[in-house]
Formats: sequence, structure tokens, C-alpha cells
Amino acid sequence: MSVTVWTLLLLLLLLLWAVPTFQDKNTRVSAYKGIGEMCRNNSECQSDCCVTNSLNPQKFCTAQTVFLECVPWRKPNGFLCEENTECHSNCCIRTSSNPDRYCSSKTIFMQCISWRKPEGAICQNHLECWNLCCLPLSENSPSSYCTKRTGLLALCLPA
Repeated sequence: MSVTVWTLLLLLLLLLWAVPTFQDKNTRVSAYKGIGEMCRNNSECQSDCCVTNSLNPQKFCTAQTVFLECVPWRKPNGFLCEENTECHSNCCIRTSSNPDRYCSSKTIFMQCISWRKPEGAICQNHLECWNLCCLPLSENSPSSYCTKRTGLLALCLPA
């Protein structure tokens, strides 16, 4: 290589060192933080991706996906949630008689099906029951209960 090429390379290295060193302390050069470093917005990161990566609300520089998306961390199955978007599975449901909702996996048909009451449990409508059938035990019964579907077509009919 000629002397001019070496001189240009040396000047370039000097420039790369000088810009962050001599800049004003209140201004920041964007794209200097690496993966795993704390950040506040995307422009601070080399990956241009600043997101939460755990339950901790602090954001960190993270790699983009193959599709160049900046995807934040989401709760895995079993974590308490309030909305589907909080969960990695995009499914936040009741998993027992407890009113709390948890992140849960979807069915093989990509459905997000909530827990339902078993046969014999007191109910107010069909959707509460596993069998989707909520009927009073008799005409005079004040309460309705989850019951089996009956007949050849498995309809929700009183016995």
C-alpha cells in the first residue's frame, strides 16, 4: 500500500476517536451503544433497537429480528397478565377458577381458550361451562348448573 492510503487510514482512525471525545457533554452521538447496554430510545443503539428485555422496565439495546423488527420482551407462559399483548403467546386467559389471568399457550388451531367451569358448577350462562351448557336442574331451581349436553346431536337440552 502506498503512503497516502496509510495516511488516509490513520486520519480516519483519528477522526473516529476525536468525534466522541471532543463533543459537547450534553449531546450524544447516536448508534454508539452495543447490545445489552441501557438505553432510552432506538437512536442510541447500534442496532437501532431499544426495548425492555425482562419484567424490569429498564430498556436495553437489542438486536433486530430477521425481518428488521424491534420486538420487546414478552411474558412467557405462566406469568400473570391483563392483556394478550403482554404475552409471548399472545394469549392471556383464566387457567382455573381463580379470577387471575395468566399467559398460556394457544391450541393447535391457534385459539386462545379460557378455562371453563366443570360439570356440576353453578353458572349463569353457557360460555362459563366446559360443555357450553348451563341449565337449571329443575323448573323450580333458583340456580343453574353446568351440565352434559344430551341427545344424538349433543344439544344443550333440559333432561
